[in-house]
Amino acid sequence: MAKRDYYEVLGVDRNASVEEIKKAYRKLALQYHPDRNPGDKTAEEKFKEIAEAYEVLSDPQKRAAYDQMGHAAFDPRARAAGAGAGWSGGFHDPFEIFREVFGAAGGSIFDEFFGGGGRSDPLAPERGDDLRYDLELDFEEAVHGCEKEITITKPERCEACRGLGREPGSRTRTCDTCRGRGQVFTSRGIFSIAQTCPHCQGAGVVVERPCRACRGTGRRERTSRIKLRIPPGVDTGARLRSAGNGEAGWRGGPPGDLYVVVHVRPHEIFHRDGDDLLCEVPISFVQAALGGEIEVPTLNGKATIKIPPGTQSGTVFRLKGKGVPSVQGLGRGDLHVRVVVEVPTKLTAAQRAKLEEFAALCSGQETPGIQRFIEKAKRFFR
Repeated sequence: MAKRDYYEVLGVDRNASVEEIKKAYRKLALQYHPDRNPGDKTAEEKFKEIAEAYEVLSDPQKRAAYDQMGHAAFDPRARAAGAGAGWSGGFHDPFEIFREVFGAAGGSIFDEFFGGGGRSDPLAPERGDDLRYDLELDFEEAVHGCEKEITITKPERCEACRGLGREPGSRTRTCDTCRGRGQVFTSRGIFSIAQTCPHCQGAGVVVERPCRACRGTGRRERTSRIKLRIPPGVDTGARLRSAGNGEAGWRGGPPGDLYVVVHVRPHEIFHRDGDDLLCEVPISFVQAALGGEIEVPTLNGKATIKIPPGTQSGTVFRLKGKGVPSVQGLGRGDLHVRVVVEVPTKLTAAQRAKLEEFAALCSGQETPGIQRFIEKAKRFFR
């Protein structure tokens, strides 16, 4: 595959100054450095490409040769044919270029990026990871609040070594594999690649006598029972934090936290809209026409609603304060009751006769909505 233009790789103009080129390189090198993208081969290749482009464009002699002949200026075959521009060196280690630009003395990229003064102590205590637990609640449990006990299996501190990962009195010694550097180097063509030492995991030292109970990790897998208090008013998607109930820390570090994500099961009657509740209640056409009182369910028992004569299907009645308590403790929502007029489907002969008698007595004034519609629709009926 053909190489990309070096100016394009760094995202600079062909007339860019050396300072502009260096600034562009610093930004891209930080973005694609392998320390920030562990295991990402694409980022690794990008980092090499950026370093190669910077090495050429930051050197006036190499840049002049590149501007004149492009990539052919550095092709050994072209130089052998006399087409070179007087430069005969190969490309350097991209990590060495990075250290030259950033001034890092062999430490991690993050020491330079975050203002550190060298490689941080790899044996220092480290906080444990946070955990997530998905909890299903019944509708009433979420509305009223409740207590739950969950069971999770997670790494906890090894009591035998108090989370330190070594036997009492054990010392550390320099790693024989990396000789204390924390990295091992392998050659890949013209590049030398630095990787974390697999023996000491980048620490540069190893423990002489690792803890036998946890095999030197300082943590052991255990099943724990955790009690949770669910506040009233939680809804699906709510995240509750249980401090210190995440994974145990490394080398005696503090544990992470447990985040409980709530999922509320649907209710057979109520639908939730924020802190408000919605429900539909069927009424007969007689109740709708003559009015009366009906009983409706609420989360705290039953309530009574007065139905005015002539109530239409779809009319909504509000019961203030009968909704869900605010999870922030700021009062309660309302209950909105939507009445739906149910038309009878099975009539006795006597009932049908009475309805027919009622229909004969109707003049049309009893149903103004129907009359208004007929007036609007007359032109369609001509």
